[in-house]
Amino acid sequence: MVYAISILALVLIFTIATKVPINMGILAFAGAFLVGGWVSGIPIDDIVDAFPGDIFLIVAGITLLFAIAKANGTINIIVESALRLVHGRRWALVWMMFLLSGALMALGSPMAAGMLAPIAMRLAGKKKINPLLMGMAINHGALGCAFSPITIYGAFVNGLIKSAGYEANPLLLFIVPFALNTLFLAVLFAIYGRDLIHELPEDRDEITGAGAAAPTRPHPSPGSGTASATAVLPDVDVIGRTPFNRERVATLIGILLLAVGSVAFNVDVGVSSICISTVLLLMAPKKMPRIEDKVAWPAVVLVCGMLTYMTVLKQNGTLDFLGDAATHLGSPLAAALILLYAAAIISAVGSSIGTLGIALPLAAPMLADGELGALGFIIALAFASTVVDVSPFATNGSIVVAEADVEDRQRFQRSVLAYCGLVVLLAPLVAWALIVVPTSL
Repeated sequence: MVYAISILALVLIFTIATKVPINMGILAFAGAFLVGGWVSGIPIDDIVDAFPGDIFLIVAGITLLFAIAKANGTINIIVESALRLVHGRRWALVWMMFLLSGALMALGSPMAAGMLAPIAMRLAGKKKINPLLMGMAINHGALGCAFSPITIYGAFVNGLIKSAGYEANPLLLFIVPFALNTLFLAVLFAIYGRDLIHELPEDRDEITGAGAAAPTRPHPSPGSGTASATAVLPDVDVIGRTPFNRERVATLIGILLLAVGSVAFNVDVGVSSICISTVLLLMAPKKMPRIEDKVAWPAVVLVCGMLTYMTVLKQNGTLDFLGDAATHLGSPLAAALILLYAAAIISAVGSSIGTLGIALPLAAPMLADGELGALGFIIALAFASTVVDVSPFATNGSIVVAEADVEDRQRFQRSVLAYCGLVVLLAPLVAWALIVVPTSL
């Protein structure tokens, strides 16, 4: 009876959060106390102790650091420098947007695709680039780098891997989804982008006047510490106008040290990002008032709430029950493929973090048998759960649809939905064939 109620509550949490604008983490916290304390008899103190303080520090710290980088103009410098490199070449614009979106995500921005969409989709219209190709370029770029050690996704999955008793490999978790997302975009480019190799006459000119995504804003003098703090991103016609200053240089150095330290020296990402953010705030204490409001608190609540609820399900035996049921499906490889497809389908219309928070613990008992390569399956599951965020029902996909420079937006939305259907159909199979099977032999 406890197992049935626990599973039903999990389904209700996911369903309610999908249908109404309530943070899934809030529902998960409530579920943890009701299911854990009332139904399962777990002491309230034990449920409170299940709160993932380390993950809280990571998500809060990296989103604070990125908010500072955006507010002090460091992100402007990165975007302007990248766009200046392509000189308007259409094929290069597509791949630069892919790399730029990936770089912003890898640096810690959960909304990398959303920040670039206003510029990228208008550039697509001006340069006669297929809008589906450009939209998916920024989506696959962001999703390909979603598992950087200093992103919400990377911290979440690496935390789950360690809590399950497996050895994490943050570098491999980052590289494999990036390679597979690159593969998907390469296939799409081969279909819709071959004509971009041939330049239009105006492609030889510098990009100017293409970025109508945001109104022109005044730019700071070289000594200023703030650059368009409320701007989404600079217009493309202001390439090179954001100057370097000590705050921006320090921010770039801090982000670089965080990335290298987390991969090469296994430093604590949460503690390091908060310390770096503190130094940057002390350098300009009056230029970024109330920057803490820019922390992705909804993501913090979502991640911590789901992890707390999953800990309750582990303590009351529900996860072991479900894992044992999964092992009776027959072949472990067949069970793995089924779970990959289930995660992809659910995530396409719901939360990727929520789906991962459910699927990874469910797979733990099946992985414990040793017939599946644990790390390979976890990476495949992470990829299958996030690549489907190209869906028009997901944040990334919906922003692309909203910002598209097209005459018939409904038709474009249908094309995005059709592409998402293909991704849902192919991504789990590709991940299973290229990652799960080879690591399980």
